[in-house]
Amino acid sequence: MSGHGHSHGGCDGDHDHDDTPEMGLQYSLFTKIDMENVECLNEAVNNSGKDVFKPWEDRLNIEKFVESDADEELLFNIPFTGNVKLKGLIILGGEGETHPSRMRLYKNRPKMTFDDTSVPADQEFELHPDTNGTLEYSTTVVKFSSVYHLSIHIPRNFGAENTKVYYIGLRGEFTQAHRHGVTICTYETRPNIADHKTENIDHVNYQIQ
Repeated sequence: MSGHGHSHGGCDGDHDHDDTPEMGLQYSLFTKIDMENVECLNEAVNNSGKDVFKPWEDRLNIEKFVESDADEELLFNIPFTGNVKLKGLIILGGEGETHPSRMRLYKNRPKMTFDDTSVPADQEFELHPDTNGTLEYSTTVVKFSSVYHLSIHIPRNFGAENTKVYYIGLRGEFTQAHRHGVTICTYETRPNIADHKTENIDHVNYQIQ
């Protein structure tokens, strides 16, 4: 995969979560992924990219993971079964230098390839090592209010030849259109969670402009 130059911007927010049952409810959007059509480019084992989208309570299960093949890059193409308002992501990476160090998000660009990642992402994050799956990166919700397809580009890690990911969690709202109306399911127990100060959640965002 060809390398791409990136500019560094300011940071503004990621969130540290305690391990509570509530988190399992908030991070249930994986159930609305069209799993059969998920793609992960540059995965070392075919179809292993799908394994990182799993229940919150299984996030620490290290038996299933995806590892990059030719170099450190990974590209996930994730179709949903309806429209999603994406509010936050958690990415639990491998040990040491194999953990992703940057994440780039693209909305509604099905079948992306590595060549397509040369265009600016809708949002980028500098990542911190997280082997517990408790650090959330908050999206700019206005940019991700109607997402039917999400692409996640991992351009690099902390120095290893290959990148390893155990878990990717997605938080937000799901909308399924019907002939006679629209049903909205909110996959979080506290909507607008950023507006509430709690003892369990400490938010910090690292967004690259």
